[in-house]
Amino acid sequence: MRHAPALNAPAQSLGPYRGIAKALSLLALALMATPAPAIEEPRHERLRAITDRVELRRYAPYVVAEVVVEANASDAGSQAFPILAGYIFGKNKGERTMAMTAPVTQTATPVKMAMTAPVTQRAGSGGVRVQFVLPSDVTLATAPEPLDARVRLREEPAATWAVIRYSGTWSQARFDEHLGELRAAVAGAGLATEGEPVWARYNGPMTPWFMRRNEIWLAVP
Repeated sequence: MRHAPALNAPAQSLGPYRGIAKALSLLALALMATPAPAIEEPRHERLRAITDRVELRRYAPYVVAEVVVEANASDAGSQAFPILAGYIFGKNKGERTMAMTAPVTQTATPVKMAMTAPVTQRAGSGGVRVQFVLPSDVTLATAPEPLDARVRLREEPAATWAVIRYSGTWSQARFDEHLGELRAAVAGAGLATEGEPVWARYNGPMTPWFMRRNEIWLAVP
């Protein structure tokens, strides 16, 4: 997701989404100014370091709101972000507002992939799946029903991931560079992986590139 939707559009053009745009602007400023621990993340434990930049993590189950968009990786975020932000900022039955968490994840999904299947990515896929992690006190039973039919709620099962963390821009070149480093580290540790990489971002678009926290995850069965 290289670009997020513009947060400074004229108020008169936003109509019923004026409040969402304002909230997104405040969110981006908060993510830039607030230390990362202030933003909730899915519960996980660090199992061990593989290298000085790659580690193995075990994640507990967590609930996500997700949307699949017909776009390439570069454009998926700008299409998906306002849809998912609308849901967590009150575009749901009961108009319930939920706290923003991190990260926002993105991965491609095959054309025939069921919404309940594991997240995977492969060339020639039918779209890109973008997820917002919901707060830990929200379950599938208690999450408000989306008003937008494109938003689906799903529980990600407990899983082990090999993770590389890096800062900098959201370019494809930087993603490919760090994915190569991650794959090499995992192979060097004698670990197998399944599926395809998940891209996780922890900061808003207003965060300076050198302060951004980006990650790539590979599932380890």
